[in-house]
Amino acid sequence: MVNDIVKDIAAIEALYGQPSEASVIKVADHLTPLYTKWIMDSRFCVVSTVGPGGTDGSPRGDDGPVVQPLDNKTLLMPDWRGNNRKDTLRNIVADGRISLMFFVPGSNNVVRVNGTAVVSTAPALIDRFEQNGRHPRSVVAITVAEVYSQCARALMRAQIWTSGDESTGLPSVGELLAEQKQGFDGQSYDAAWTGRAAKTMW
Repeated sequence: MVNDIVKDIAAIEALYGQPSEASVIKVADHLTPLYTKWIMDSRFCVVSTVGPGGTDGSPRGDDGPVVQPLDNKTLLMPDWRGNNRKDTLRNIVADGRISLMFFVPGSNNVVRVNGTAVVSTAPALIDRFEQNGRHPRSVVAITVAEVYSQCARALMRAQIWTSGDESTGLPSVGELLAEQKQGFDGQSYDAAWTGRAAKTMW
């Protein structure tokens, strides 16, 4: 049982005090040149959305910039092939609020974007992301309300870039699936995954 629950903003303010100057002045309401450069160096981000069914967090990655700027208030993100659950897209259509966290390997800083999004199938936008004749089925267009850097403490504590490979002993996806459905052949799923992913990356 969880006790001593904080139930109002005033109690949070009393517990933590005021933010530092740097944490306030870092916020921009558009894509500045330096924030744009940082985001364009990122090949991976985490996308958070909310909808009638609840919240969702989804990883997004690419072999170059994970998004493209359309102008200083708009980012474009291709929706490349995935598992077809469409959780992010469903939420955007229903609600539109979105947050993104951009990571760059080796940097303990993170750049965050908050705003609203729409899902577009406009050919002019889809064609921007052509990969060897392949195209995303849609593009998420994000209108930026806030962009700012996140302090490095979380990634420093986790030693995310310096701790080495810690994946030994983790359950495989096939094992996780077999845990959820009795009789599911997780071993065959895992054995086929690498080849299947190579053919369906885009």
